Amino acid sequence: MPESDSSTFIVADDHPLFREALIHAVHNCVPDAKVLEAESLATLYEVVESNPEADLLFLDLHMPGVSGFSALAYMRNNHGSLPTVIVSAVDDPAVIRRAIHHGASGFIPKSSPIRTIEAAIESILQGEVWLPENVELGGDGLDSEEARVAAAMSALTPHQFRVLMMLGEGLLNKQIAYLLGVSEATIKAHVTAILRKMQVTNRTQAVLAVQRLNTRGAVLVE
Repeated sequence: MPESDSSTFIVADDHPLFREALIHAVHNCVPDAKVLEAESLATLYEVVESNPEADLLFLDLHMPGVSGFSALAYMRNNHGSLPTVIVSAVDDPAVIRRAIHHGASGFIPKSSPIRTIEAAIESILQGEVWLPENVELGGDGLDSEEARVAAAMSALTPHQFRVLMMLGEGLLNKQIAYLLGVSEATIKAHVTAILRKMQVTNRTQAVLAVQRLNTRGAVLVE
């Protein structure tokens, strides 16, 4: 377990009450820990980039603006030294196994009692992979296309990743430009770069690629 006077935890979840519960659990495990909060994809980038030596990231699987495992895949590819544990209302064993195969250090259902959350934190800080008691890690891994898409995301910049997520929501270039406060020409340039890096030829293919990372978008190879 890391020393408490140098421990930094990041809690990324859009629900204030659950962020508070996680923070309480962290402080029960590491009393003097520094806990940083992120309630959106944009603030998550800022916090992670400003704290590259953080000890643990708690990531909500269904944070608004994120498609399935896309944020987990992006974080693991670009911040591989930051252990990431998924927190989610989902407790489907197949989804939990996919999260682990995408590089998560654990998966904590939001329905878990506080003592279970604390036990999970302690286990993960000791370098173990934590799963709910009723889940076993099986299968050979992700299917080849899901793995390819996850790896391709590693080449995206944070701005490109946000644009890709917005494309997945069906937004037009002008709508994305308005929401991000940039010109439409800037968004077009991002889209061009995204298509190249994702190895696809049009927006539809890019969106379909992202859907491979939805919680129902693919299955583990048994």
